[in-house]
Amino acid sequence: MDSVPSREIADMSGQAALPRKNGELVFDEAWQGRIFGMTVAMSHEACFAWREFQAQLIAEIAHAEREGESSSYYERWLHAFERLLADKGLLDEAALAERTHDFETGRRDDVF
Repeated sequence: MDSVPSREIADMSGQAALPRKNGELVFDEAWQGRIFGMTVAMSHEACFAWREFQAQLIAEIAHAEREGESSSYYERWLHAFERLLADKGLLDEAALAERTHDFETGRRDDVF
């Protein structure tokens, strides 16, 4: 699998377009930048094609809109990333549920 060209990420358009302000990417919280970086890094490492992630993100956005969900762009990004990794067998859903619980209960610090 070829690594994703940076231009392919920067040129995402339509519903999948990255939030920007004055041309710069916008992250309201640190976790948003981290999940963006993880997604790009895993695509660069050939864990999946960028087109696969982009298609999953578009599907996640469409699903959230159909269901009337009020989730943010990066929450949809996170769901798309998790779903793609699970579909490819790269994510243990039980481990993810445990880690999510750790963050929600404060057992794990969201900074690190």
